[in-house]
Amino acid sequence: MLVLDTSVLVYATGADHPLREPAVRLLRDVVASRVSATTTPEVLHEYARVRARRRDRAHAFAQAERFAELLGPITVVSTRDALKGLRIWSQTSTLGAFDAVVAAVAIAHRWEAVPADRSFGSVTGLQWIDLASY
Repeated sequence: MLVLDTSVLVYATGADHPLREPAVRLLRDVVASRVSATTTPEVLHEYARVRARRRDRAHAFAQAERFAELLGPITVVSTRDALKGLRIWSQTSTLGAFDAVVAAVAIAHRWEAVPADRSFGSVTGLQWIDLASY
């Protein structure tokens, strides 16, 4: 199972960018059931917030809703995940707190995280796939 970070969703639906094609390819693989993927409610909320800055809320909502349906069941972040994420964040100077929680969820479930941020590679015990290499 793959856990998708916000960046995957943003690049897949954004303007031309070197990571757009790998993100689109990954989501096509999910649609075709070649890979299984999920995300968290927080990732969907962050995606909607970012998307609404570029498009109107109705469009951001519709796209976030499609991602929720595609990536469901959505993985809920537990208290343990949040605390582990904060611990990872406190020990990893290059990774943000939000990303650290995504990493903690992946570790807890023994899943692979898929981010655009290569700082995920510095998290001990995390299995991850660099979006650029997908």
